[in-house]
Amino acid sequence: MTQSEILYKNAKTLLNKGTGLLSGYTHSLNPYGGCAFGCSYCYVREMPVALFHEGEWGSWIDVKQNAAELLRKELRRAKGKGKVTIFMSSSTDPYQPIEYKEQITRSLLEAMIEEPPDFLLVQTRSPLVRRDIDLLLKLGERVRVSMTIETDREDIRKHFTPGAPPIAARLETLRLLREAGVAAQATIAPVLPSTEQFAELLRPLVHRVCVDDYFMGDGSGGRRTRKLGIRSLYEELGLEDWYSPAAYRTVYDRLLQVFAAEQVYVGQRGFEP
Repeated sequence: MTQSEILYKNAKTLLNKGTGLLSGYTHSLNPYGGCAFGCSYCYVREMPVALFHEGEWGSWIDVKQNAAELLRKELRRAKGKGKVTIFMSSSTDPYQPIEYKEQITRSLLEAMIEEPPDFLLVQTRSPLVRRDIDLLLKLGERVRVSMTIETDREDIRKHFTPGAPPIAARLETLRLLREAGVAAQATIAPVLPSTEQFAELLRPLVHRVCVDDYFMGDGSGGRRTRKLGIRSLYEELGLEDWYSPAAYRTVYDRLLQVFAAEQVYVGQRGFEP
């Protein structure tokens, strides 16, 4: 993977109104612009934040260097108007590699400990979230970590998301979160080809699982994903059956064999506060 171009900027606003698939939240929050993981199927590639920026998705990152100070102000203002629920993040991964150095996400968690929202969902696919267990514990029941694990097959992960962290490291992170007492869920989104043992693998690690796919989760009924040519990746592997609005049922049914029905969520419901 090529080195991403790093740009340092002062954000004018951090808390954005929750709309569309995030309408269950009052706000979304993105610590960075862009995402170095550059996943092949990422629907953000077809959104304005990517289309109006020079360079391929995954090749640039905007670091919002004034983020924590700005968030404190915006949180105080938002809390004065009513309930505040935050989805972090909708168009970037808050724990992408640049976070090791810049610690923007960590600074935002510190700000939220000072000015706690009613609820925070941390959406990531990065094991780096384990670094902040100390802060997540301070937020207590106000926070849930949603760890993306699209498949249990590392060969599939490398084919679709070569720039993303290995599956084993994500599973280990879920174990550490559970041992520490941080609320977490496994998010199989989008559903990628997996084995029959996937559900059993997740069972000791989480109390809830969310299943989502391109057709439910890209905000356009799958049209954005089709534009990215993702079907060809399935064809290369001879796994076209998995690129279907019905494919999620295979994983969902397997999950129901080891999880209670109320522990398995489908689509938007699995991401809501």
